[in-house]
Amino acid sequence: MEISLKGRSALITGGSKGLGFAMASRFAASGADVAILGRGKEAIEDAVKQIKATAQGKIIGVQCDVSKAAEITRAFGDVMSGLGKVDIVVNNAGATRAGPFEKLTDEILQADLEEKLFGAVRVTRLAWPQMKERKWGRVINVLAIGGKTPRANSAPTTVSRAAGLALTKVLAGEGAPFNILVNALLVGFINSDQHVQLAKKLGVPTEEFVAGRSKDIPMGRAGEAEEFANIACFLASDKASYIAGTGINVDGGHSPVW
Repeated sequence: MEISLKGRSALITGGSKGLGFAMASRFAASGADVAILGRGKEAIEDAVKQIKATAQGKIIGVQCDVSKAAEITRAFGDVMSGLGKVDIVVNNAGATRAGPFEKLTDEILQADLEEKLFGAVRVTRLAWPQMKERKWGRVINVLAIGGKTPRANSAPTTVSRAAGLALTKVLAGEGAPFNILVNALLVGFINSDQHVQLAKKLGVPTEEFVAGRSKDIPMGRAGEAEEFANIACFLASDKASYIAGTGINVDGGHSPVW
């Protein structure tokens, strides 16, 4: 099945590395104009340069910390100046933070919610009116399987992800009458920059870390960012015209729940 995003414009937060970069690359190769948002200027410039090699449309990079409302407003203005419209929003920004409950301060919890939940709310809210006016839109919230099955010592990240699932369902109900389809993709263990950094933090070779984490996955391996990007590209397209309000696990069968 050939998927085309020609004529569409996509905004992807956390788009300079890992899953965000893979989605930006896939969308661009499928014909979309793409704006990638990220915090690091050099990483953004690098990503834009790489993506342009296979892109069919415009590619722009905008520096933005999505935990800050004012930066989102400014960055969205830059995206509109560069692309003219936003048809597709992918809320992907956010690192994994977890630890024992009694060690989680209000500041830690609030910071996680600002980045993952309020960042998604604010970006989507800016794009929503134009999607309604055109009666076409796609919002993809990138969450994690822990949002459905939170375990001990997994806050604050699983709490934020669970809130993201609720947000997805609410927006899906409000957007569907206007052909704005809102869904979530829940990440399992997928090779990405986050895991490279975590392996370094633990002082373990990346290959050893990945092999250890893959043992409990029914498919026996970690996922690849490109596999995740393929599903996101499908959801962003007209081919997914009757899918709304769902959270799809992309985890090789790891999650015990649907």
